[in-house]
Amino acid sequence: MAISARVALTTTALAFSAALVLAGCSSGGSSQSSGAASTSTTKAASGTQVTVTETEYALKLSQSSFTPGTYTFTADNAGKVTHSLEIDGPGVSDVKTKNLGGGQQAALTVTLKKGTYELYCPVDGHKGLGMDQHITVP
Repeated sequence: MAISARVALTTTALAFSAALVLAGCSSGGSSQSSGAASTSTTKAASGTQVTVTETEYALKLSQSSFTPGTYTFTADNAGKVTHSLEIDGPGVSDVKTKNLGGGQQAALTVTLKKGTYELYCPVDGHKGLGMDQHITVP
């Protein structure tokens, strides 16, 4: 193989590798959690995607029926004050996002089993003002 052909092949391989690395770094969003659920700040969202729109003072889920499996809940603070999202239920305890300012989002990936789960805003007093939803996985 001629030297110029090797250089061209090597340059193409390096460019392709760099493009893959950049694509992996631009997946966007971040997640934060604690507890027993599987969550990662560097891995792309997995499972069924559910948006939880947070406003003063309500939670609106993008879907209302659930089956056992992996879900990524994206908390979208569409309000003006700070909100957060916490999920508790069978096998999922104290899994929550960081505090989100207006317009910010964060994702939580959890595995839902049969049972009832509570999704709520853990910011002081918000749960009692109506930012509390229960979902049932049959």
